[in-house]
Amino acid sequence: MSLYLALDTATPFGSVALGTREQLLAELLIGDRRHAAATAGAIEELLAMAGKGWPDIEGVVLADGPGSFTGLRIGFATAKGLIAARPSLQLRIAPSLMSTAFAAAAFFKGPIAAVYDALRGEVFAAVYRFEPEGVQEILAPSLTTPDALLALPVKPEVAIGDAAILYGDILARWTGKDAVPPPAGAPRAGALLSLLGVPGATEEVRDPGRLEPNYGRLAEAQRRWEAKHGRPLPGSGSHQR
Repeated sequence: MSLYLALDTATPFGSVALGTREQLLAELLIGDRRHAAATAGAIEELLAMAGKGWPDIEGVVLADGPGSFTGLRIGFATAKGLIAARPSLQLRIAPSLMSTAFAAAAFFKGPIAAVYDALRGEVFAAVYRFEPEGVQEILAPSLTTPDALLALPVKPEVAIGDAAILYGDILARWTGKDAVPPPAGAPRAGALLSLLGVPGATEEVRDPGRLEPNYGRLAEAQRRWEAKHGRPLPGSGSHQR
């Protein structure tokens, strides 16, 4: 049995889970915006709940964004620290938006939109279709506005995610159904475990030390630096595998 630890800290609704691609052994939710204080302790509690130790675990599967700068940094630092201490652990990643959409796949058979509040009147959005042969990315994770979603040539079966709290009326116009907000529409680390069994859904990271999150947008400080200097900030490349 190949056990994986799953981490999703991309949004204020963090979670950790332990299991295989077929079975969820344990899952814990992390309190709103308590990632820094609670993630390490939640992992140890998770292992105790499942009666497992680090020698039982084959790897880590991590939500790589887009999402909160702070939340993603905590998740990535945690995963990198675990693997640095235990080099035999494999690391795999998947978009948090994909795992959120996958959680709804048991209830909706068409394309599923996952939409997170990105602040500043914007959202992170992606649309996926899950088939027996794998996952189809209809709309790649994108930073956009809620109104811009209405102009897209794709009509999802449903929208799920915390953007439903602020923009539920717009999302309902886009899909024709009420959007699914948290808690049912919150990202769940357990869905990352299930994605391990979906062809093409997760990606192996061969050099975890160089991996950076997909924040989905530039940090404000980086945006100002690049505007001032007219070039990319040195060392700001992301998603180095």
